[in-house]
Order: sequence, then C-alpha cells, then structure tokens
Amino acid sequence: MKSMRALIVDDEPLARNALEGVLRRRNDIECVDSAADAFQALNLLQERPYDVLLLDIRMPELSGIELVDRLKKRKLPVPSIIFVTAHDQHAVAAFEKHAVDYVLKPFSDERIHHALDMAVQRTQSERVARFMELLPQLENLVAKASRIAIKTKKSILFIDPADVAVVEAQGNYVLLQRMTGSHLLRESISAIAQKLEPYGFIRIHRSMLVNTSFVEEIHPWTTGEYVLRIRGGKELAVSRTYKKNLSSLAHFWVGSNGFLEE
Repeated sequence: MKSMRALIVDDEPLARNALEGVLRRRNDIECVDSAADAFQALNLLQERPYDVLLLDIRMPELSGIELVDRLKKRKLPVPSIIFVTAHDQHAVAAFEKHAVDYVLKPFSDERIHHALDMAVQRTQSERVARFMELLPQLENLVAKASRIAIKTKKSILFIDPADVAVVEAQGNYVLLQRMTGSHLLRESISAIAQKLEPYGFIRIHRSMLVNTSFVEEIHPWTTGEYVLRIRGGKELAVSRTYKKNLSSLAHFWVGSNGFLEE
C-alpha cells in the first residue's frame, strides 16, 4: 500500500480538526499537515510535495481555486485535489459533471474516505486536465457567492459573508460585526438569519447569529447553557432554546454530538 502525504487547507478550525482526525485513522496516510489559509498552504507546498490536497473553496483573501491556479503558474506539482465545499446542489452537479473530487459539507467520515480512495488513483496529467475543465464553472460559482448586497440608509453595501463573525439584533436593526468594523442595518434578526443560513450562520440566541467558520471551541455551563469561543477569543453565550443548532454544528465537523447529547 502506497503511503500518502496529505495537506488540509481550511480557514475553519473545527473543519481542519475533523478532517485531520479522519486522515490520521487511515493506514495509507504517512503525514498530515494543515493550513489555516491559502498563503500558508502555498508556503508548505513550496517546501515539500503532497499527494493529496483537501481544499476549502471559499476562504478569505485567496480562494482554494486561486491557490491551485498559483500552483500551476509557479509550475509546482498539483496533488490530487478534494474540494471541500458548502455550495448547494447546483455546485455539486457541476463537480459531478466534470468528474472532479469534492466533499459537500456537512460531510461524513465515509464520504472523506471514498474521496481519498478516488483521488489518489489519478495521474498528474489527469488531475491537471480535470481541474482545467472545471475551472470556469468554479470561478463562476465563487464569484456569484462571494458577496451579498444589503441596503443601508444611503447606499447598497456589498459584503462577503465570510468576513462577518457575529450578527446581533438591536431593536429594529441588526449589527453585523466584522473583524475590521461593524455595520448597523435596518433588518430583523429573523430575516437576516434566513439570508445568511446558506453561508454557514447559525442562531445561538433569539437576538444573535454566529458564523460557524469563526467558532473554535464549545463549552458547557452548569446552567445547561453553552458558550462558544470564536476567533479572537471572544465568548458568546448560547441559550437552551437554540441548543439543537449547536448539536448540528458539532455533528457537522466532529462526527459526534459528544456532551451535547447529555
């Protein structure tokens, strides 16, 4: 059995941990490295070769598609690629049509194993050819999903949902909290929750949403409630009413509900 070197590239800590756990349980994986963004991944790919690349499509600053494009431009080896995506079924159809490996979030351990088994069977020329076939469709999908338009008092604001960490209700308004600033919009929390759900936001309180890509840890409280620690160290309380959403989040990345089943 051939031993493989694998690199996981995903800006979501829980996703990286879950994928790493699956890979380390395989006998044919010699080494597992991980990167929190595409720039870190590029540095690793320049330093050493990898056989398999588990790559998130939508990441801040540099997407997974742009990462592979830079590999080709730098004439670096292109590993077997497994795209990890939260796109809808239309995107999945595009992946299937062009026979490129993908894993749709939420994913199962079995789905990861199947994708790995298929990916490593391809030759270098097959990998490059199939990626080139899919590239226009992928670029189109990412471009369409990269921004949402929200009307403010004086203009229309275009933002990338991936940059929003928390959304909090404030009366008849909602406050969109980004790492680089905040935006106060006249919108109900229920309406904005519906709009942001496809982008990985979950409701943790009747007046608060959180972007799952920012969640780093979940801790139980003795009161029966929970607290999330997000990127940057901020902690957010989760009410009992929305406990079921946390259960979904844990299953989404970890593969087990753990203490949430208690």
